[in-house]
Amino acid sequence: METEKFKLKDIGYGLVIPILVGLLIVAFPAVLRPALDSWFPPPSMTSAGSPYAFVTVILTHGFAQMVVFAIPLLLGLTWNKWAGGAAGFIMGTMYYLAYAGYFTSITTLNMWRDPSFIGNYIVCGILVGYIAGALNNGSFNFKRMLGAGMTAALTVGILQFIFNVTVALYGASEMSASNPGNALFLTMLPNILLGIIAPIIAKVMTWYGLYPMRH
Repeated sequence: METEKFKLKDIGYGLVIPILVGLLIVAFPAVLRPALDSWFPPPSMTSAGSPYAFVTVILTHGFAQMVVFAIPLLLGLTWNKWAGGAAGFIMGTMYYLAYAGYFTSITTLNMWRDPSFIGNYIVCGILVGYIAGALNNGSFNFKRMLGAGMTAALTVGILQFIFNVTVALYGASEMSASNPGNALFLTMLPNILLGIIAPIIAKVMTWYGLYPMRH
């Protein structure tokens, strides 16, 4: 079969858009978080902090998690459950290593041994891609993609909250116990947004043929 000719739009899809997305991901923690912390101070030993500090959590950690889970979710919807689950394992492991390493470096706590981190990112990363792929089963019908994506996202959101309440060793367990409503809100909102946005992106990808070949 003859290879498609190179087109100018290939530069946009293959170079410009990935670079812009990469810069956006870096900008959120590097630029946006310091600004948000100055507007909505987080709680500390001497201050209760701003009641709107949750905005910082959602727009930084929540956004990063959405990106991590979006890749396996998209592959599950546009390819199959095995691709989604495998991508979830890879992305979840990378995020676990980065997130646990970051908190271990700035605190005296060993976040590597917190089982909720493994559950929240590696286990839930696998599940979000696998569940979406299994429920969608290769369909390009938007309603089915939306149902599969939302079900997968809500499922891992509930599991994350359960992990934080039951097996977390440090701050997540204390926060969930002291204010379970707020903890549930912070956990579920990024997942709900992911469950809506990812199927929309997946559907748009199918319009332009931007999905893996199926055999």
